[in-house]
Amino acid sequence: MKLLVGLGNPGHRYEGTRHNVGWWVLDHLASRWKCEPWRLADDAAVCDGQVGVQRVRLMKPLTWMNRTGTALEPYVRSLFWNHASDLLVIVDDVALPVGRYRLRSRGSAGGHNGLRSLESTFGSREYARLRVGIHPAGDDKVPGDLAAFVLSPFEPDEREVVVSLMPRFADAAERWLHDGIEAAMNLHNQNPN
Repeated sequence: MKLLVGLGNPGHRYEGTRHNVGWWVLDHLASRWKCEPWRLADDAAVCDGQVGVQRVRLMKPLTWMNRTGTALEPYVRSLFWNHASDLLVIVDDVALPVGRYRLRSRGSAGGHNGLRSLESTFGSREYARLRVGIHPAGDDKVPGDLAAFVLSPFEPDEREVVVSLMPRFADAAERWLHDGIEAAMNLHNQNPN
């Protein structure tokens, strides 16, 4: 089974924030793939589905961002699952402007507490990720209070851009499912806009 994890914070207060864009993508995928209804499973909300011949599970960890890795601990102990080949993490990225996204097969947390927690759980940086830009386009400065920025909502025009990219995010996830992260990177990182 392939696992797609969207990073975010639980609670109504955080639903529309930049930090929860990973959950937005999972909601789109669950609808597109006609997955089963969301249910609670340990420290996460999950739903299962089928994409072609591939079984998938979508997961929204219900821990706070900096404890995301604890929701994946049961998978680490599984003999039939490997984070390097069976996991795609969908995460907000303050280094990318709104309207841009990048796929990566590995890399550092880059200051993201959710990714840092996953690295700690896996003892590795070897897992695929879909990084979704949340930085205001045309603004070169990194926000002063980064925590307040990522926990703020998108401006209406930015939200519209992110929502318009949902089909591309789904295409990228499907390419990863069927052909692996390298093929997905080759196709989607060439011209993400």
